[in-house]
Amino acid sequence: MASASENAELIPQARTWLAEDPDPDTRAELEALLAAVESGDTAAAGDLTDRFAGTLQFGTAGLRGEVGAGPMRMNRSVVIRAAAGLAAYLRAQGKGDGLVVVGHDARHKSLDFARDTAAVMVGAGLRAAVLPGPLPTPVLAFAIRHLGAVAGIAVTASHNPPRDNGYKVYLGDGSQIVPPADAGIADEIAAIGPLADVPLADGGWQVLGEEVVEAYLDRAASVVDRHTPRDLSVVYTPLHGVGRDVLTAAFERAGFAAPHVVAEQGEPDPDFPTVAFPNPEEPGAMDLAFAAARALGPDVDIVVANDPDADRCAVAVPDRAAAGGWRMLRGDEVGALLATHLVHRRAGGTFAASIVSSSLLSRIAARAGLPYADTLTGFKWISRVEGLRYGYEEALGYCVDPAGVRDKDGVTAALAVAELTAELKAKGRTLADLLDDIALEYGLHATDQLSVRVADLSVIDDAMSRLRERPPSSLAGLAVVTAEDLSKGSAELPPTDGLRYRLAGSPGAGVESARVIVRPSGTEPKLKCYLEAVLPVPGADRLAAVRAQAAEVLAAVKADLATAAGLPRDEAAAQA
Repeated sequence: MASASENAELIPQARTWLAEDPDPDTRAELEALLAAVESGDTAAAGDLTDRFAGTLQFGTAGLRGEVGAGPMRMNRSVVIRAAAGLAAYLRAQGKGDGLVVVGHDARHKSLDFARDTAAVMVGAGLRAAVLPGPLPTPVLAFAIRHLGAVAGIAVTASHNPPRDNGYKVYLGDGSQIVPPADAGIADEIAAIGPLADVPLADGGWQVLGEEVVEAYLDRAASVVDRHTPRDLSVVYTPLHGVGRDVLTAAFERAGFAAPHVVAEQGEPDPDFPTVAFPNPEEPGAMDLAFAAARALGPDVDIVVANDPDADRCAVAVPDRAAAGGWRMLRGDEVGALLATHLVHRRAGGTFAASIVSSSLLSRIAARAGLPYADTLTGFKWISRVEGLRYGYEEALGYCVDPAGVRDKDGVTAALAVAELTAELKAKGRTLADLLDDIALEYGLHATDQLSVRVADLSVIDDAMSRLRERPPSSLAGLAVVTAEDLSKGSAELPPTDGLRYRLAGSPGAGVESARVIVRPSGTEPKLKCYLEAVLPVPGADRLAAVRAQAAEVLAAVKADLATAAGLPRDEAAAQA
């Protein structure tokens, strides 16, 4: 609750902000809030304090936050300052006459933010081009190098809740920014004075035509071999995002039949009315897609989903043992399937995965004689691996064509999954059969996650501090062999806020090794814990038993980790 003296300080600050705000919607919102505060509304006073507690920080993910008035929210004032800071950074790098490409999704205010960005860039002497409508983020990442731009901006909050929006920045190599560029841009943003001093062009930027989308589609279709089988039935949901038109066009251009689109989720809708969270990983998000697949009958081979900006790809397979007859594959499973597919196609180059992803990819690469690299979390790191041919992250992100898109791309990943599924189908086999083969060849690499969403960020800080000060000596009866504080960095990895535990195996329990990584989410108020247990598989007849054993091991690790982190057991169990 804000005190009277705090209100007295905040109200003039808020009125200064109000006078600069170019958006009638957020001006009206802030005026109403100020009126409530001045009438003595304590809840409004707390809201005002939250909005003016600082400024939304520009980091390696750019900006992301709730849409609304004030410096701690996503709004036109914040976006104009961010764009002005980026323009100043580009000028300082000697790229002040270069082209900046701007893309956006269909979230609230996305088009406004894109237009403001273009106006700032042209006002600063750069050239700007805006993509022709709400489009997947991978189209923006492709367009940067396709058009020879010096930078690109994707206005999107990806899979965040409906109230959020974001601002993702790429430089001319087509990759998301990493240090020190992020700090350099943040410094330039901080140096921006009054908003009235930022030159805003009244037009003068280019609105690109459909030819850039056509070029992306041509590139996407080239990811699959035109001579491979195409007999395939797919149910697809874009989860109210912007993926539908591009993905269905990519499938048809590559020679596949158009997927069956989940009608209730086909149109872009910034309110995401049928899902609690527009993320295919979240419980319930795929229910309508599974219902559509059941309605179409047993001929459906796979269910595919994109997140709202279509840079992630989820895959589900028929499973009689699963509730509803369909099972979502984990990101690590899809990552291994795509890696195996690329190896069979004799792909060359480096395979890479983030440290929170399964160690299985390193074994697949080693067996194929290919280089492998671990990176920090996020495609801003994966895409920068030298000689990258394939990269993935367990959070449903896959880069199957780094020469075309140096970022995760849910459209080309879906095409590659479709190609693999059709090839297997032509042989009377399925993705589940191939996963069995992989487990027999490399050992079962079972993964799970403990993900705790919090209302109070101090819960995350307290858990990380507790684990740093009192690291567990064992989890699920497996001794912790090494406990690494990743914030200190290493010869292989830059510093990051995370902890990594390597656990000894237990021959008696049939466990070869295990691993745990704990980190705060970079985009959501979550503590995320990534678990892996590797178990040898003596033979195909033992595979089901080994999977059940692995599930028990991971459940025990999860429970012990929640206790070590001081997480309430009920909350941890509910959000696992």
